[in-house]
Amino acid sequence: MSYFDKLQEKWHLKSIGHVIVVLIVFASTGFTVLFLKQPLLNLFISQSHSFWYDVFYYVLILPAYNLVLLFYGFIFGQFSFFWEFEKRLFDRLFKRQ
Repeated sequence: MSYFDKLQEKWHLKSIGHVIVVLIVFASTGFTVLFLKQPLLNLFISQSHSFWYDVFYYVLILPAYNLVLLFYGFIFGQFSFFWEFEKRLFDRLFKRQ
């Protein structure tokens, strides 16, 4: 069983093509957040690598990443998959059952 087959089974996707699209969405989101990080943080903190810079980074990165993930999921036609992914993530983060 290949890595793609394992992901297809784990994520309950219909085909390997869907797995590839989901991986492209994750990669696109990561690169976008990487490029948005500096300008977003510079809006709040002018000194890089200070204590407050790190605090704002961790506070802002989670919502920014999740919004961008849903945006790319919508663009690539996988919004429902990523919406369910986000709901599971926040259920785990906040221990809702």
